[in-house]
Amino acid sequence: MTKNLSQTQALFERARQVMPWGVSSNFRYLGEDTTPVIVRGKGSHIWDADGREYIDYRLGFGPVILGHGDPRVVKRVSEAVADGTLYAHTHPLEISVAERIVRMCPGVDMVRFANSGAEATMNSLRVARAYTGREKILKFEGQYHGSYDYVLFSTASSPAGALGSRRSPIAAAASSGIPRALHDLIILLPYNDFEALERRVKAEWGHIAAILVEPVAGNFASVMPEPGWLEHIRKLCDDHGIVMIMDEVKTGFRIARGGATEYFGVKGDLMTYAKSIANGFPTAVFGGKREVMMTIEPGDTAHAGTYCGNVAGTAAADATLEILETTDALETIATRGRRLHEGIGEILTEAGIEHSLQGPPQMPGFVVGTSRPPRDYREVLETDRGLYEKLGEAMRAVGVEYEADCREPLFLCEAHTEADVDETLNKFNDAVKQFQKKHLE
Repeated sequence: MTKNLSQTQALFERARQVMPWGVSSNFRYLGEDTTPVIVRGKGSHIWDADGREYIDYRLGFGPVILGHGDPRVVKRVSEAVADGTLYAHTHPLEISVAERIVRMCPGVDMVRFANSGAEATMNSLRVARAYTGREKILKFEGQYHGSYDYVLFSTASSPAGALGSRRSPIAAAASSGIPRALHDLIILLPYNDFEALERRVKAEWGHIAAILVEPVAGNFASVMPEPGWLEHIRKLCDDHGIVMIMDEVKTGFRIARGGATEYFGVKGDLMTYAKSIANGFPTAVFGGKREVMMTIEPGDTAHAGTYCGNVAGTAAADATLEILETTDALETIATRGRRLHEGIGEILTEAGIEHSLQGPPQMPGFVVGTSRPPRDYREVLETDRGLYEKLGEAMRAVGVEYEADCREPLFLCEAHTEADVDETLNKFNDAVKQFQKKHLE
């Protein structure tokens, strides 16, 4: 019986009957009585099934770069799909989007389409292995590259006790069901640890096909690369014939028009893009150096997918990237994000709560319980995550939606207004004061 439940809870009860835990992604499950069901989004706001309104800083975990239901994107998609949604052939929108990405992103000579960030990174690994003739992949603790077996090790879901010694990290499987054999194909290291990376690469370079790295740690508080870190990876890859894969699923077309390769001035051999490429429509791209990309060859190195380059996704990407390339949308997002980030810091300082702010303003992160900026995943786990969660839950209760786990940054879109930032900061200030009052009592 659900007649006495709220509309949100009634819908969630229905979902639980036909989907495990009532969700299509484990990250969407927030609890038996607290998992939301969203029925509408417009601009920077979303509404649940009971009409409760939230300022949205999750934005679908980052993809909605312009705002929910952006009319410019919706119009382009509607016009395109009127002539069909999928062909067994190349179509002009694929070419247009590919040309724009090559123009916008330093180091990208050629691209192939995929349907998600996970697909983009997965295909990049295959290309890297085919290009080098090697099998092992090196990734960094806490970083997330998709929910598939090859990379689901020591992610931001992994507890500190599973990681092993900093000098000799353990590749901790982040899920049941991952074959034991895959443990031998993955090397895990702490992010921003120059010495550990150089030592391991020099010891095993002959087996390493690729170093896979998020240039900004999008799954642990938006921790930034230390000065010279990306350059260090680039040099080691050059010296040892390793493919450097920059996973730009979160940073691409968000922190700069040309993503992290423009922002930091370091080019990978391959780059992956997904979240901000199409304002929430499901499409993705991987691309890079012509020589590496041309490893893909019919009959030799496989890349395929029925929905790769589908009309709806490429039309959305065509509109979104045109806006990002030709307008000041990213500058607007950065301005709002900087003000929000600094305002959070000022409120925490006034309250005497130790904290650290990190990350670019388009995807700002912060931690509490320490004033020392964390350098890697292990240090993020040492912060006061409990206090962060309490503040996040208090914010959601008053209509501000962001992840109540410090490992996920806030995301901003072009539709966020100065009024949104004002309201968010006012409510954050109230939440901090309420916490202090309860703490004193």
